Amino acid sequence: MNLSQATSEQLIFLNQPFMTKEEIFQFVAEKFENEGIVESADAYKAALYERESMGVTGFENGLAIPHGKSRTVKKAAFAVVRLEKPLAPSDYASLNAENQVDTLFVLAIPDAQAGSNHLMLLADLSAKLGDISYVKKIKAAKTPGELLTLLDSVEKAELKANGNKGLILGVTACAAGIAHTYMAAEAISKKAAEMGYTAKVEKQGANGIEDRITASDVSRAIGVIFAHDVALGELERFTKLPKVDVSVSEPIKDAGKVIAALLEKVDGRQPSNETVVDEVPQKQNFLKVLSTSVMTGISYMIPLLVAAGLMMGIATLTWAYLLHLPMTAVGSAAYLPGGAAHAAGVTLYVNYLYLFGGLLLKFIYPVFGMFVAYAIAGRTGLVAGFAGGLFASGLQFTIWGASIAIPATTAKAGLQGTNTAVASLAAFNKGAIPSGFLGALILGLIAGFLVKWMNEHIKVSKNLQAIKPMFLIPGLSVFVIFVLNFSLVQPVFGGMNQAIANWITSMSGSGKLLLTAIIAACTAFDLGGPVNKAAGAINIALAADKTFPLTGRVLAIVIPPIGLGLSTIIDRFVVRRRVYPEDLRVAGGTSFLLGFIAISEGGIPFMLRNPLITIPINIIGAVAGSTTAVALGAVQWLPLPAIWGWPLVANIPAYLLGLLVGVLVVAFGNIFVRFALIKRQEARGETVDY
Repeated sequence: MNLSQATSEQLIFLNQPFMTKEEIFQFVAEKFENEGIVESADAYKAALYERESMGVTGFENGLAIPHGKSRTVKKAAFAVVRLEKPLAPSDYASLNAENQVDTLFVLAIPDAQAGSNHLMLLADLSAKLGDISYVKKIKAAKTPGELLTLLDSVEKAELKANGNKGLILGVTACAAGIAHTYMAAEAISKKAAEMGYTAKVEKQGANGIEDRITASDVSRAIGVIFAHDVALGELERFTKLPKVDVSVSEPIKDAGKVIAALLEKVDGRQPSNETVVDEVPQKQNFLKVLSTSVMTGISYMIPLLVAAGLMMGIATLTWAYLLHLPMTAVGSAAYLPGGAAHAAGVTLYVNYLYLFGGLLLKFIYPVFGMFVAYAIAGRTGLVAGFAGGLFASGLQFTIWGASIAIPATTAKAGLQGTNTAVASLAAFNKGAIPSGFLGALILGLIAGFLVKWMNEHIKVSKNLQAIKPMFLIPGLSVFVIFVLNFSLVQPVFGGMNQAIANWITSMSGSGKLLLTAIIAACTAFDLGGPVNKAAGAINIALAADKTFPLTGRVLAIVIPPIGLGLSTIIDRFVVRRRVYPEDLRVAGGTSFLLGFIAISEGGIPFMLRNPLITIPINIIGAVAGSTTAVALGAVQWLPLPAIWGWPLVANIPAYLLGLLVGVLVVAFGNIFVRFALIKRQEARGETVDY
């Protein structure tokens, strides 16, 4: 297969002086537009950066394969850029932290062109670039024509096993479905051959399923390697095989280590042409299933979270600094049609924008629950997972119009209907208690495993096969989720939230630092959830009566997301390695920025992934920072935790010192705890599970 069909001499650029990733991406995007490969250079460059946010595209041996998948791409193609001087690792991140990128293959992938000839060429290119000798020949080419000839003439080497120790199977999949998918497959195949094994690797990528593993393959195999960053399909084929489950980057970094881990589980199994049946069928690693499903849910939730936060942030800034309206009034019913403020024009639409952002936030749990279930059970699990997340978010109470009674202290302060925290507390008093992020996690997992079990065990005749995924399973699974939510999940976690709210109320007369610590701990407990809102409603009522300021509350809102975000930025400088997976490093940047505009939900992905680590450290950091600020004399009476509220704080140096203390506790606490857990796993020879 001639790779030159997907490129040309006009797309091969040798000895270029570029010094940054931005310069390279801009240059290639413009060349693609000039050559008619993409419709818009800007849209294609945006697709490149979107892929970069999912994970690194630098590898080793100076190689990088950035790729953009977008509707702006007219046909699949690639460009080659070879630099005069390699980029430093800090300028272009790679799987190998010391890799200095000097040769880039920049891929343009159509949004919907699975199975096309050009797309198969790009897949073949990704596989070939796993061959170090091939990469060296590419780097030695002196002219674009010589390199193009090399692409035409060099064919993929046939892999021959040095013996016949057995058949190893593999399944690979990455977010974009091209580069990492094929490079991981190539790495497994090559290393298996070197070790005396035969390998067959199925790619679940942009071309759909390629090199599909058959029942015959499974019967002859000694084990299977799952290398993926997204949920894999049709895993029921491998239930009787020993297996290793790793991220797609692991075989690229060290395929020998991954295969060795599988061989340990094989435990002397010999190759055979007969059907291999284990005496005790091995189940999938339950913890790995949980981790993968949660990661999938988070990956779909984060874009919605970011969009919601940006809408609310833009609205708040416009409201306060362009319209010069009270910041506490944004989102108020008084500025809706028919409201007391008689809002119109820009004022009305800015208020709508803030409310729209708040509405989007209510859907982060339904989206999370939906895709947790999807990762376990496939498309059939979407509906039940969505229903579970909807219950967890409390949307049913909003939609059903739960009767809300305003607490007397709040009514006295004139805050009726203007604060979501007040509404949440009122809902608590009427029994409308959402279960929050733990409820979304539990109901999403239940939905996924329930639907998977139904798919495997409910048998219908061939004539009725169509009603099973369209009617029978969705109907039964949603009904079960409904019953479980109202009989178990909501009462347990809602009751826990109610008990915490009552406890806060009972402690309202305690000492200044103790009450500050209690409110800060509850605020940081679930980052915008019902416990957080209960603490906020009580504190707002106390502040309205000038009984107790909001200092601890506002600090506890921003400390966890800023601290978590900071930890993803400085971990490699503190312990000289990354302690977070790629998706949480991306979420960390978002969390860091959203923290400064008081959107604590940016830290939710960390809580969902590692609640037993994240929640206690969030609470400790919030308490440490809040009590430090209050002890030193900081006072904040208005509910403005964001950076634009800082000028309203009395004794701002004490406030900022408390903020710094809390942020550092959260950041360093997460780094050191996670680093210790990683070192323990490595000492045991286990695959690092973030």
